[in-house]
Amino acid sequence: MKKKDELMTIPEILDELRDVSERTLYRWREIGKFPTGIRLPNGKIRLYRSEFEAWLETLREAA
Repeated sequence: MKKKDELMTIPEILDELRDVSERTLYRWREIGKFPTGIRLPNGKIRLYRSEFEAWLETLREAA
C-alpha cells in the first residue's frame, strides 16, 4: 500500500530547518527560493513533505 504524502505546517518545516526564522522562510517564498506550497482557506500554508525533501536535495553541495 502506498503511503500518503504528508502535508507539513510552517512550524514543522521550521523545526526541521532548525536555525531559520519564520520571516526568512516567508522571504524565501516571496523571492522564489522556496516552494510556494498550498494556501488553505484559513490562510495557513502547507507543503507536501515530498516537495520539501526535493527542495532540500537541490541545496546539496557537490562533493
